[in-house]
Amino acid sequence: MVSAISASSAHPVSNGYVTFLVIIALAGWTLASYDFNLLVVAFPDIAKDLHLTASFVGLLGFIIYAAMFGITLSAGYCMDRFGRKTMWMVCLLGAATFTGLTYFVQNYWQLALVRALASGFATSELAISITLVNEQVPAHRRGLLYSVVQGGWPLGLFLASGVYLLLQGHGWRLAFVFGVIPLVAVIVGRFWVRESDRFLQLQAVKQASAAGDHARVNALLKTYAVDVAEISKVTARQLFATPGVVRRRLTLLTIVWLFFTTSWVATNVYITYWLVQYSQWTTVEASRLLLVCGGVGYFFYILGGVLGERWGRRQVLVWTGLATGPVNLLFMLAEHRASIWIMYFLIYQLTNGAWSGAGYAYWAESFPTRVRGTAIGWLGAMSALGLILGTLLWTVFISISSPAVTWFMVAVVFGFGQWTVLLLPRIEPGQELEAIAT
Repeated sequence: MVSAISASSAHPVSNGYVTFLVIIALAGWTLASYDFNLLVVAFPDIAKDLHLTASFVGLLGFIIYAAMFGITLSAGYCMDRFGRKTMWMVCLLGAATFTGLTYFVQNYWQLALVRALASGFATSELAISITLVNEQVPAHRRGLLYSVVQGGWPLGLFLASGVYLLLQGHGWRLAFVFGVIPLVAVIVGRFWVRESDRFLQLQAVKQASAAGDHARVNALLKTYAVDVAEISKVTARQLFATPGVVRRRLTLLTIVWLFFTTSWVATNVYITYWLVQYSQWTTVEASRLLLVCGGVGYFFYILGGVLGERWGRRQVLVWTGLATGPVNLLFMLAEHRASIWIMYFLIYQLTNGAWSGAGYAYWAESFPTRVRGTAIGWLGAMSALGLILGTLLWTVFISISSPAVTWFMVAVVFGFGQWTVLLLPRIEPGQELEAIAT
């Protein structure tokens, strides 16, 4: 294995381009979040309009997450095969197309098909953005800059809640059309995004190695270190068939994120439905709560990034992971509106802001460039699998037991499961990616 290189040997990237890249990535993730969260906010009205029972609402979530699983897994492999930028364009174009088509759905199965494809393409944005952005931003600011991008999630929630409130009385369909034009604008802007130089260098190393040009290989490795012995294998084989640090990290992150996303279903997906159906809130009141949480939440993403740069991203994950289960339990016990507001605000900032502000940069730096796309696509798919599991559990328990039992089993039990975060290894912040894994 070739030894890792120093930061000074990597290709310099201008501050102007880094700023442009972060803005474009932030815009894309904000609109992907808008698309996903608009469905969350609109769930009660869609269910009423299409005459959906609680079981059909749960089934819709299952179908959407199954599509997210397949599309994200495929996008991860394709990133390592065809390039990060290409998949960025393809997935956002798919999201824009099916978001617009949501306006025309007339029945449950049309809704399920269109929303499954729209959400699948939109949320695959996460895996691609994590890979491409973290490969191009400076190592000493990687966590902070990516927390800015990841903060697009609460901005999307803020936008979805705000638009839905503004369009009250005009129907839920128009709100989905509202997101298409800015998605097209972001697609156009991405024509000026460069392919990751790490990916391009890796492809050059593969070609030189296959041709037996060892002099060329050695020259290329002076820029970014690569494990030449592994690159001839299919990326999935490199990940799963080769024992060592990479496979161990992937396994641990898979376990942690399965607990996280399963619990997240209750606290972030069915929260509007919960408040309206079981806490007797109106849709407007629930939207207002999400509007405030999303608006303020952006700064908690940045906080997670800042804390991660100072104390390490694993430490931020530990703090937030240990707090999630207890806070979810306290929310279940809250009775007064003020206490519900306070506890949900804490839940949102723990399960979105600080956790995500540090966590997804941790994903990027856990794996070498040769398998980063496939690994992050896998983790994105496992996150979708957690959403599937959470949806199935929610649907089953809400059908056979009380709302309190349902919340406890999905939000609280799996929230405490996030304590597995203690098993993750510490990665010192500020290192070049090749200094962490090759």
